[in-house]
Amino acid sequence: MTGSAQPRSERLQGRRATINDIARLASVSKKTVSRVINQSPFVKEETRARIDAVIQQIGYIPDPQARGLAFRRSFLLGLVYDNPNAQYIVNIQDGALDALRGSGFELVVHPCDRLSEDFVPGVRRFVERQKLHGVIFLPPVSEDQALSRALQEMDCQYVRIASVRMDNTSRMIVSNDREATAEAATYLEALGHRRIGFIAGPPQYRSTHERQIGFMNALEKRGLVIPSELIVEGAYSFESGVACAEALLAQRPRPTAIFACNDEMAAGVYKAAYRLKILIPEELSVIGFDDSPMAARLSPALTTIRLPIREMGRLAASKLIPSNAPEEGDTGGAARIMLHLVVRDSSQPPSSPAG
Repeated sequence: MTGSAQPRSERLQGRRATINDIARLASVSKKTVSRVINQSPFVKEETRARIDAVIQQIGYIPDPQARGLAFRRSFLLGLVYDNPNAQYIVNIQDGALDALRGSGFELVVHPCDRLSEDFVPGVRRFVERQKLHGVIFLPPVSEDQALSRALQEMDCQYVRIASVRMDNTSRMIVSNDREATAEAATYLEALGHRRIGFIAGPPQYRSTHERQIGFMNALEKRGLVIPSELIVEGAYSFESGVACAEALLAQRPRPTAIFACNDEMAAGVYKAAYRLKILIPEELSVIGFDDSPMAARLSPALTTIRLPIREMGRLAASKLIPSNAPEEGDTGGAARIMLHLVVRDSSQPPSSPAG
């Protein structure tokens, strides 16, 4: 830097130095300069020294008003969702707040309709209005590529929670739903169930496809194929679980087990079975997905796949807190969430070995 130094007035032609000037002269990004000015520890010492030298050389003085705006921006994280499962949202929020406790950051939420024409513009306005430091996207919003591109254009950090990796690993919390449903399918088949009903989620959710693929592939490996009439589409809601279970249990022969792609729908299966006077698990085994608080409170207690939703919220928020951020140039890694089957009282071998 010293070899290319020029008189200050000549280089800047009489105008006030800006952060862009520093970035250009130090051959770094504007974001890196901002980190140095705001005393972030996540900058290499060599880079910091070069930037400090340029600042001293050109006499740069930060604009207090602009710096104040940036300061306010850095203490708000957004949570954007379009999800019918209220308990899922609450658990994610609780996890995010766990991470933010004591950090000085606050969480603001933005429910939206991803099918609306105003979906992406609406999220952009939310980010701009709140001057967000970063955003957590929940499925299925997290699966929208146009939204992630919009945030990149705005230079706003974000973390996506999804069932598969869909972005740079530093921006992902991945739950690997296929592996989890494969475990549930293998468990049911090992119990002796052959006629198994499957309640899927909405087709617009990536998790719906991941969970169904994992479940069906595991059964096929064990020589069992579920007929199409035993696969029904739910909406990740209790009411849809009731309706889907009624349709499955009206069939003859009826299934001896039902797997529901979330606990809300599994609870709906309980309601349908109660109406039809079908005993769980004596006449019908039921498995859910999430291990939400209701799972252990149902009677009998629900066998389900444990998805650590609160932990996912905590990890997502942690990725966005500056003190936890990787140094520039370090892409970090996707947080891989381990799911597993929790066996409780809603599952047992079928009353007839043939199912």
